[in-house]
Amino acid sequence: QVQLVESGGGLVQAGGSLRLSCAASGRTLSSYAVGWFRQAPGKEREFVAVIWRSGGLAAYADFVKGRFTISRDNAKNLVYLQMNSLKPDDTAVYYCAADTRYSTTLGEYDYWGQGTQVTVSS
Repeated sequence: QVQLVESGGGLVQAGGSLRLSCAASGRTLSSYAVGWFRQAPGKEREFVAVIWRSGGLAAYADFVKGRFTISRDNAKNLVYLQMNSLKPDDTAVYYCAADTRYSTTLGEYDYWGQGTQVTVSS
């Protein structure tokens, strides 16, 4: 079993950047694909990005392509989400999740963090 903790959220102006981190404990993160999801107030949780165990494969939701980058450092048991050119619509709680499968579907993830709030002001 793996435990996940997100960090790096905060308040930023539109056009700014944040880097979220997802730290794992309990098991080595290299055994899992890791996804980032987000949930805005009143909306369903949605897929943002996913990275394969080795980091050699990644996928993004269309609304973040070209602005967000997912990466990982397996030696440090960390996964990152670099978010650039942030928009007010990016305001949400961001969650990382881990599973042995590479998936964009939140229902397929077994392990979840508690989330970190990202607020983008206009």
